[in-house]
Amino acid sequence: MTKEKARELARALVDQMTVEEKASQLLYNSPAIERLGIHDYNWWNEASHGVARSGMATVFPHAIALASTFNPDLLGEVGEAVSTEARAKYNNSVEYNDFDIYKGLTYWTPNINIFRDPRWGRGQETFGEDPFLTASLAVPYIKGLQGDGEFLKSAACAKHFAVHSGPEAGRHSFNSVTNAHDLWETYLPAFEWCVKEGGVAGVMGAYNRTNGQPCCSHSELIGDILLGQWNFDGYFVSDCGAIYDICKFHHYTDTMEEAAALALKGGCNLNCGDAYTHLMEAYEQDLITEDDLTEAAVKVYTIRYLLGEFEEVRPYSDIPFDKLDCEEHRDLNLRAAEECMVLLKNDGFLPLDAEKSHKIAVIGPNAMSHVALEGNYNGMASEYITVADGMRRVFAKSSVRAAKGANIFVDNRNDCTGFTNMISEGIAYAKNADITVLVLGLDCHIEGEEIQVKNDYFEGGDRKRLQLPKTQMDLAEAVCEVCDNVIVVVLAGSAVDLGEKLTNHARAVIHGWYPGAVGGLAAARLIAGEYSPSAKLPLTFYHSCDDLPAYENYDMTGRTYRYFDGDVLYPFGYGLSYTAFAYGNVKISAETDDAYEVSATVANTGARDGIEKVQIYASYTDSRTPTPRYQLCGVKAVEVKAGEAADVTVKVNKYWLKAVLEDGARVDPDGKLELYVGGHQPDKKSAQLCDTECVKIVLK
Repeated sequence: MTKEKARELARALVDQMTVEEKASQLLYNSPAIERLGIHDYNWWNEASHGVARSGMATVFPHAIALASTFNPDLLGEVGEAVSTEARAKYNNSVEYNDFDIYKGLTYWTPNINIFRDPRWGRGQETFGEDPFLTASLAVPYIKGLQGDGEFLKSAACAKHFAVHSGPEAGRHSFNSVTNAHDLWETYLPAFEWCVKEGGVAGVMGAYNRTNGQPCCSHSELIGDILLGQWNFDGYFVSDCGAIYDICKFHHYTDTMEEAAALALKGGCNLNCGDAYTHLMEAYEQDLITEDDLTEAAVKVYTIRYLLGEFEEVRPYSDIPFDKLDCEEHRDLNLRAAEECMVLLKNDGFLPLDAEKSHKIAVIGPNAMSHVALEGNYNGMASEYITVADGMRRVFAKSSVRAAKGANIFVDNRNDCTGFTNMISEGIAYAKNADITVLVLGLDCHIEGEEIQVKNDYFEGGDRKRLQLPKTQMDLAEAVCEVCDNVIVVVLAGSAVDLGEKLTNHARAVIHGWYPGAVGGLAAARLIAGEYSPSAKLPLTFYHSCDDLPAYENYDMTGRTYRYFDGDVLYPFGYGLSYTAFAYGNVKISAETDDAYEVSATVANTGARDGIEKVQIYASYTDSRTPTPRYQLCGVKAVEVKAGEAADVTVKVNKYWLKAVLEDGARVDPDGKLELYVGGHQPDKKSAQLCDTECVKIVLK
């Protein structure tokens, strides 16, 4: 069905509704209109990394973990698998007339906000700190979710529009202040690509204000840019409770009727929350017209028609229930988890030989944690494989013993009974082991969305420091005193500084993020060398938050690899492998008005098969405006067997090679323009850590 036909059908149906009925359909929990054959529909559903909150489903690695794969094609495969499970669940729900929350086909994902500051607890839901990487991963994920058939397989929704990345504690009243340069260079590009290239069905507004205006009624963001410049023809939905915030926390209007009217007339078609229960009062007060209600209702019903809801033979109804958590998706899940494990340090200790007998202790608060595999916005898996489980499976010839050793966090105001005994037990296991796998990190109980925790380490789900809580560091340092061979595995949604003592003592460090239901198996297989790691960091690991501007400051100066000039712990784009790659024949092989084609021969010069994540960065200068140190502008995953080589071509769109002026205009830079091709960022720290240099192409 074309969009034009869907709009035509939607308008014909909406024209049969009364004013009250039109208003009722603009709530996320839209009631049935029986006389028109319309059943109730709940728009709220989530699928950040698998179908969420509605029972069993494949739990893939969380978004930030998927970002570390640097593999757009893989994101498309994951999105397609998620939409298949979405249809399987929906078909089952329809059969039982179950139209409750989280049962529909409108998924409020992906979160494409820029992870500008590692303190943001919701950064785990994003694709990292870079606008190009975010766009490059979000677009195939959206296409995988929505499919390429006559009807939408499911409807994706890019969020949160726009300039939204904390702080969580004040998000309902916070005003994000940005200039036009940062707005157009950093905060908007991923949204633009999701609309223009991804064809995303929905866009969700943010809780905060941006430059003074509430995001869910923003005349510039919604009216001028999204609907005007980008010609977005999908639906716009508020974040949950965000229109209520316009009145009650932003104090932008005096009444809820005014807030509802402001949002509706500003382009917000659907309300997650109950603010639009005031629409009829707003109508009676002449704050809105029936035409305003009609146009919004037509937009939301266009999506329902595109999903095939009203077809006599519902599209995708042949997808069976047994596609949920099927073997094909389990295999994909493990492959994704393996590609998200970032090897940060290895002094040659890894990989371990699983055919030999070892005495292995797996210790730490996340060693046996299911929660740390999931992250947030997750479904429930039929099977979880923790790091301890994975080590037992992979190292079947070894003695593998596990202990918690410490809580993730202990507040001194709370009862800590048994805490000391846990540490002593962990030390005992480590002392009697040849090798200790120390599994540290965070989980969604302390890192995430608007969590009601406030202490020296966390506030509202955000972090105050990059170091792990003292409880874990005490355990780690004690383990280091009794065991020489320590492998650290960190499961967390953001950057973590393990401290100099632990980092120096550890033979290897793996950052596994929240790696999904089978993440523990992926970690164990990496340790055993059953595959060569290929993941790269989608955000910068700083030494300390003291190196960063204030968290509330949205100016990009001094932030991310693009504008941070200091020394870092680990750079964006960094990650080690068990093999080595060399680049040759690097050149511009073709050019069009919109893009360059960069070709190279990638040779695997090591002894193991591996996947190389080809990265292309631009460096350019302009006398009129600030420009990034480097800007990622091309990525591609290429699998190369040991001793062999592969020819690779990567398209570099010139959009990412533009200087952004103070008024937001994108122009050709008036200074130098160079491209760097390699397996990491072209900075000195990356070259030092990886012991390789990128190949430079001078364009001007």
